[in-house]
Amino acid sequence: MVDKKSLESLFDAHGYDNYTWMKARDIVVSQWVRMKCMFGCGSYGTVGCCPPNTPSVDECRRFFSEYTDCVVFHFQKSVPDPKKRWEWSREVNTKLLKLERDVFISGYRKAFLLFMDECTLCAECAGTKLDCKNPKSARPSSEGMAMDVFSTVRKYGLPIEVLREYDEPMNRYAFLMIE
Repeated sequence: MVDKKSLESLFDAHGYDNYTWMKARDIVVSQWVRMKCMFGCGSYGTVGCCPPNTPSVDECRRFFSEYTDCVVFHFQKSVPDPKKRWEWSREVNTKLLKLERDVFISGYRKAFLLFMDECTLCAECAGTKLDCKNPKSARPSSEGMAMDVFSTVRKYGLPIEVLREYDEPMNRYAFLMIE
């Protein structure tokens, strides 16, 4: 049983106040998301935590089914310079890893974070999990785990739109799986 009050105190201690509890069964996993990774993302096959270095779509679906709860952390920011997005993602993901660890230490052994973006821990990715310089910290993104983020967060009334210009505010989401 998840003690939401104590976890929310932990989230607050880490400076997070924009989050939503959701049921893991509401996560939408779709094959088309993997296809978008394969045919449309420059990180495919070059980042150790991105496809094809992630589980199959069916394995992802099984992974999510092993959880009852999830916390969605919402981040909104305008970053007009595409190069600065990487720096922002790295900062956010690094802080989220500290939260994941504290959730784990507080008794939630299955705590597992999905980054809000591809793994950006290293300035240059080794390209495979085997050669990863941060194997204990590297995490996949929700899209890398075949999650349809748009459909998933919209179930909870959270904002998300396709951006047309780099200066538009982004709505990004990280998912912390908790059991």
